[in-house]
Amino acid sequence: MIEHHIDIQTADGAMNTFVVHPDEGGPHPVVLFYMDAPGKREELHDMARRLASVGYCVLLPNLYYRRSRDFWLKERTEANMKVMFEHMDSLTRATTRCDTQALLDYVDKLPAADSRHIGAVGYCMSGPFVVWAAVDFPKRLACIASIHGARMATDQPDSPHRVVKQLSCESYFGCAEIDKWASAEDIAKVQAGLDASSAPHRIEWYAAAEHGFVFPLRAGIYNKDAAERHWERLFDMFRRNLQAA
Repeated sequence: MIEHHIDIQTADGAMNTFVVHPDEGGPHPVVLFYMDAPGKREELHDMARRLASVGYCVLLPNLYYRRSRDFWLKERTEANMKVMFEHMDSLTRATTRCDTQALLDYVDKLPAADSRHIGAVGYCMSGPFVVWAAVDFPKRLACIASIHGARMATDQPDSPHRVVKQLSCESYFGCAEIDKWASAEDIAKVQAGLDASSAPHRIEWYAAAEHGFVFPLRAGIYNKDAAERHWERLFDMFRRNLQAA
């Protein structure tokens, strides 16, 4: 495996990014990995490596680079959580568009990347981000996955449940049964929006799983069976859409 820690220049500054891909057989289809709220960290690097190990060039940017190059939630104290939510609340559809454009520009010039075939996965706060990215770059993203996405149905005009009807690529939504950030009512709104789209889509509920179930270091929440199922769904979707003959 080849790994790089690089800065990708965006319209708003230098976005520090982890890039990983196989060392042979390239160029490789691309997966854009949008982080969860606790921040870019080694746990996510390991998840990116797992994606790369089956044949992808994976980019994991620090989406908080406008405010911090190295924030991650080491301890869930009240003060740390306050900072995390401030970082999280600073991200919008506009920042997602800016950052995604920079990632696309980068992979277009990266020899290891086959930028004709690009997918994306977002966790937690980035569930909306992958929806926005796919809608704003419909000719670039071939598929997206939102895993226990948060704030999927809000009162904003660009709420994911309102814009999913504009999707033209395949989408997958993996939802935790126990999730205060994504209620069954909110996901029903997402389903209604998807049903208005002609693009292939799937919402899947993970019974008895909690928000954050995919993260191995999330003590008391990590659910190995559910996490492995999520990997199976990702690999299948990316294979269908990104590994075209």
